[in-house]
Order: sequence, then structure tokens, then C-alpha cells
Amino acid sequence: MKLHRNLVFAIVDALGLIFNEGEYADKVVQKVLKRDKRWGSRDRGFIAETTYDIVRWKRLYGEIAEVKGPYSRANLFRMFTVWAVLRGIDLPDWKQLEPVPSRRIKGKFDELSKIRKYKESLPDWLDELGVKALGEKLWTNEISALNKQAEVVLRVNSLKTTKEKLRKSLLDDGIVAESIKGHPSALKLSERANVFVTKSFKDGFFEVQDASSQLVSEFLEVKPGQRVVDTCAGAGGKTLHLAALMQNKGQLIALDIYENKLKELKRRARRNGAHNIEPRTIDSTKVIKKLYNSADRVLIDAPCTGLGVLRRNPDAKWKLQPEFLRKITKTQQEILRSYSKMVKSGGKMVYATCSILPQENIDQVTSFLASEEGMGFKLEKEKKIYASKSGFDGFYMALLNKD
Repeated sequence: MKLHRNLVFAIVDALGLIFNEGEYADKVVQKVLKRDKRWGSRDRGFIAETTYDIVRWKRLYGEIAEVKGPYSRANLFRMFTVWAVLRGIDLPDWKQLEPVPSRRIKGKFDELSKIRKYKESLPDWLDELGVKALGEKLWTNEISALNKQAEVVLRVNSLKTTKEKLRKSLLDDGIVAESIKGHPSALKLSERANVFVTKSFKDGFFEVQDASSQLVSEFLEVKPGQRVVDTCAGAGGKTLHLAALMQNKGQLIALDIYENKLKELKRRARRNGAHNIEPRTIDSTKVIKKLYNSADRVLIDAPCTGLGVLRRNPDAKWKLQPEFLRKITKTQQEILRSYSKMVKSGGKMVYATCSILPQENIDQVTSFLASEEGMGFKLEKEKKIYASKSGFDGFYMALLNKD
């Protein structure tokens, strides 16, 4: 592989914004890719994947390169050098790339790879937390799986097409997709591809959604004609799935505290042909109170640490702090106790997170059931999804019934 100066410089610029300015990796990559319209799909793929790779292995590469944050441009080029040498890529004779003996880099890599916090590139506190929460063996397997690049999974929009029709349509665009056992609406791409430029996407035949995430809406057991509330809808990935499962029949209320996210949901709903969605911004407690004891089904896809989705958000490892875990568990419990009041007698509720920590999952359900607000509820079933066992994102979901 030949390295091109403008691509490598774009990667170094992106890393500076992510590591030193605390910007989100996905937003930075989007911004950097707009820099040069002449870049083809291979160039853009190289910038995006290399940036994510170095973000994912920041601690390991930093230790090997002997650099610490805040990172100067020279530091970032040293980290890039480590990345290139470990992949057997010949380094060009540029003044920015210091000649470093590749044997020394590989020797340090072998030495550090015997220690999990370096091998899996983790902050000390997060490694200790993982062991305490999941045990040595499961945590070791899980963090290894969460450091692998996420596959591209699509959710077929049953309001507009079928899995087989979509598969054939994608094939016409040269994209090979296959079914996933146990995931009725999912198709997994054999190779990464930009699916957003396809006619199938523009026509609303699918959404990009991880296989584990697709299980959440199914777990709620919705039926056409019901009144369903998605309480933390965001831009609506799960809301759109619920609309399809409801066959566009009934009322689907999408709540969120962020109006801009609900605007995005409206746009996506139009493309999906989902007509039974009613977005409502939570701008006061009245919005929630109006819905007390009225919903057949309530989904609480709670805000969380996001530890189960590190494969697609590797920068979260460096942004997370112990204090955030304390804050978010308090918020989760407040949301559970407040939003659960929307479930009517005989209704059901799903509490879900994209975290693998018991503190955010079963512990929250147990605490809720012991509270005054949770007295009428019973835990019907729960599902813990680990990336190391499923091959997809880590998730948790609990289905609760109300008497």
C-alpha cells in the first residue's frame, strides 16, 4: 500500500480534533471527508477506517510511540507510524514520519499485548470496572469483541418491501447481503459498502441498524392498533421499527427532550412511509403526565454509558468518566419511575440499554420493582446480549407487565 500525503494529513488533523479538542469521532470524520471532493470511495474509506482504528487503539499506540496527551502533531504522526508499521506498510521518506526501527515497535507491541489494559487499549478505571461487573473471563472476551470493527447490518422496512426483494435489489447495485438467524428483519453485508447512495435506501426500503438493536422493538410485543409510546426516541431508529411492526396501525407517540432529533425522525418517517408516528418534545412534565395510564406499550430505551456499542463508537472509551456512570444510573432510575406511569393496567413496558453493565441493567430493574412506582409491575423476561457471544452489539432488555 502506498501512502498519500493528503490522506495521512487528513487523518492526523482528525485525530487532533478527537484527542485534543474532545470532538466526537463520527462528526470529525464526516467533516474531514468533505475537505476534498476529488477523493474517491477508497480514499474516503482509508481516512475513516484508519482514524477509527487509531482512536480504538489510542492507549496501545501511545505507549508504543511513547507519547501522552495533549498530543502535538509530531506525537500524532508517531502514532500513525506505529499503526503503519504494525500493518507492514512501507513508510515514505517524509520529514513528518520519523524513522523508527520496526523491530522495536513490534517488540513493544508483543510485550504490551500480554497486559489487557494495553492490549485492549483501555483506561485503568474502565478495565477494573469491567472485571468487577462481569468477572475476569467474560470481561476479557467482551472487550476483545467490542474492539472489533462493527459489521454493516440493515433492517428491512416491511412497510415497503420484503427481505428477499431488498436482497435482490442490493445485488443489482453489487452489494451482497445475507440473512441472520434469529433476526427476522436483518440483512448483513458481506463487505462494507456505502448503502446510503443506493436507490433502495432513498426509497425507504431499509435503515442501517445493528442486529442486537433490532431485537429491542420486537421484545416489546406490539400489535397493530395499540397506543405505543417510545419515550427516548431520539432520531427514531427503534420508533421506525415499531411503526413497521404495528403495520402503520394505531398510535405511536415518539418522545424526546431534543426537538432537533425529532425533526430528523420526521424526515426518516416520511422516507420510510411510516404514518402513525406522532413526535412530541418533552418540554415540561405536562407532556408525560398527559399520558399517565394510557399506553398499551411503553419503550424506555434509556440513555446509558454505551459500553455495548464501543465497536462503532470507540472514542467513548476515552470520553467516559467514573462520574458519568454515577450520574447516568441516577438518571435511568428517575426515567424508569416517571415514564413507567404511562403504562396502563394490563400493559407492558420494555427497559433497554446498549450497555453490558449490571449496574445499568438488571440492578436498575430490581431497584425499580422495589420502589413505590414499580409495585404493580412484574418482570416477565430479560435478555442480555454480549458481543463476544452474539457477534453484534452488547444490549440489555427487560419486559415488564403491569397488573
